[in-house]
Amino acid sequence: MADSVVIAGSFKNGITFDMGDGVVWQVVEFQHVKPGKGAAFVRTKMKNVKTGAVIERSFNPEDKFDYAYIERKDMQYSYDDGDLYHFMDTETWEETLVPHSIVPDNFKFVKEEMICTLKSYKGEVFSVDPPMFVELTITNTEPGVQGNTATSALKNAVLETGAEIKVPMFINEGETIKIDTRTGEYLGRANSGN
Repeated sequence: MADSVVIAGSFKNGITFDMGDGVVWQVVEFQHVKPGKGAAFVRTKMKNVKTGAVIERSFNPEDKFDYAYIERKDMQYSYDDGDLYHFMDTETWEETLVPHSIVPDNFKFVKEEMICTLKSYKGEVFSVDPPMFVELTITNTEPGVQGNTATSALKNAVLETGAEIKVPMFINEGETIKIDTRTGEYLGRANSGN
């Protein structure tokens, strides 16, 4: 763990800190400003790591804040009981319960047994990051059209998790495809026989 105190004059992009309000802020941009008159200050654009809200604020370079250590832990998604998502530590078998409100929209691409990264601050989970790339089977789509491999035409497809995405016309029901969970885009057919 780094120092427990962070000084505004030594802000770096990506550093996380607590201004004393229990909220974890991450520095997105900063600029040291030395006006001709008056004291120098640090103009900062920072993001609330729980809500994603971005604000701008200026600090005295001597301002001190508590460093916010964000714990990242890879855990296996077990199941959804309707109210909470259940994740399991594959080493200790400990279970962590996460409310639906915390998981992002792209969690719709996660199926049971996939490994996700849970982020927490002071023991409280505030974010779940799905794997960047997943392979899922198409459970419903229009039949593939022969000879349509060169066009950029897309059609709707329902995945085994229930998520819907756009796929090329030549992709068929039952095929396993690779998806970028950050964008929800089809990347190609999954490599079979690995």
